[in-house]
Amino acid sequence: MINQPRYFFPDPRNALADGLVAMSDELTVDLLKEAYSWGIFPWPYEESPILWFSPDPRGILYFSEVHLSKSFHKFVKKCNWEIRWNTAFDQVIENCALQKRKGDTGTWITEHLMNGYKEFHRAGYAHSIEVWEKNELIGGVYGVYMQGSFSGESMFFKKSQASKVALLALIVELNNLGLKWMDIQMVTPNLQALGGRYISREKFYKELQLAHEKSKLFKPLSPRSSSFSRIIVGWHRDQVKK
Repeated sequence: MINQPRYFFPDPRNALADGLVAMSDELTVDLLKEAYSWGIFPWPYEESPILWFSPDPRGILYFSEVHLSKSFHKFVKKCNWEIRWNTAFDQVIENCALQKRKGDTGTWITEHLMNGYKEFHRAGYAHSIEVWEKNELIGGVYGVYMQGSFSGESMFFKKSQASKVALLALIVELNNLGLKWMDIQMVTPNLQALGGRYISREKFYKELQLAHEKSKLFKPLSPRSSSFSRIIVGWHRDQVKK
């Protein structure tokens, strides 16, 4: 049983068939904090209340199952991009909103949502992992770290492979902290190719409870930077901590 109070949301394990837990007009730090503590995330639509979900099944990426293609391994060896943490959160989420995605007619990252997550970042819960080339932001990921688990929200790239580089830098950091997995909510083709898969809501909440019990301090809370080659050196699937 997750040992966290609920003031705003019903029990997400009793969500509707489509995963809907609740609706709200607001997107505050307190709402987001409680939501992520319980594995709930917002998925807004234009001109609609904010919808909060806990889907069944749930997308997850176990670090022991991460798969990197041979072509990406070759790319990594030559990559000299810089990774920065939490130095340009606003730019990352704004670029994620602008990213063109196959089959999409708009963006779920509304102005309301962006403002809410910017406040959540300033409160210390939402984080950006950024890829820079000669002081130009070329890719990134943002997500939420809450009590031992990280939920990835969205990625963008301006140069090929930049979003994957950001995600891999995040995976290495979380793995080094002792985390075993990250929440990806939905499994896209790109995430599936990396090793993402679906698990039942019941299993997800068991994993979340264990993560809360083993909660680690998320070191990238403070802005910092490092070369991608230095982050990735020596890391591959067989070195993921068991």
